[in-house]
Amino acid sequence: MEQVSIRAWGNSQGIRITKDIMDELGLAVSDVLDVETSKDTIILRKAFRHKTFEERLADYDNEISVADFEWGEPLGKEIL
Repeated sequence: MEQVSIRAWGNSQGIRITKDIMDELGLAVSDVLDVETSKDTIILRKAFRHKTFEERLADYDNEISVADFEWGEPLGKEIL
């Protein structure tokens, strides 16, 4: 477990995150984090970010997968 200190940062307060933690979590300067609190705990999570078209294209492996989904029996006035 690592400890950090809360420091004054202009009119706000802040903590510094070590490079090791940044690298481990794949964080970069200016990344946005979601903050959640629970009792005496502060939870920081990487905010969801949509991939750009270029990032999606780079991940594409020339395969298209089609998956059938079983919706179950009709329950109302579904059109079949």
